Amino acid sequence: MQYNASVGDFNGGHFTPYSLQLGRSRVSVEEAPIEILSPDDPIFHFPNEISQADFTGWVQERGLNFADQWDEHFKPLLSSHDPGEQPLKGGLLKAPSGKGTYIYTGYAFFRQLPAGVPGAIRYL
Repeated sequence: MQYNASVGDFNGGHFTPYSLQLGRSRVSVEEAPIEILSPDDPIFHFPNEISQADFTGWVQERGLNFADQWDEHFKPLLSSHDPGEQPLKGGLLKAPSGKGTYIYTGYAFFRQLPAGVPGAIRYL
């Protein structure tokens, strides 16, 4: 599930297998540092190896409408923040769901993909 512009609809729509609430937090500085919280997680190794280099060259912003509350089944995988603000961990969350995996991302792929940002393409 990618970024959703209608926070109220998302929060009331039961689009997740466990409780997850979006907020209005965002990282607007496109060069804001990104911390990989779980570097050994398979999401960073398959189908592509993802590293800090994949977060260079992003345009306009890192992301928006990050989750601000989530069930313990969700695992935060990245953290980022604008200068002088607290780290935001709700931009990439992963949870087991049935035989698969549910992933929420508030990172701005809808801006990066049309701009042809290589790291974002590899990451998505």
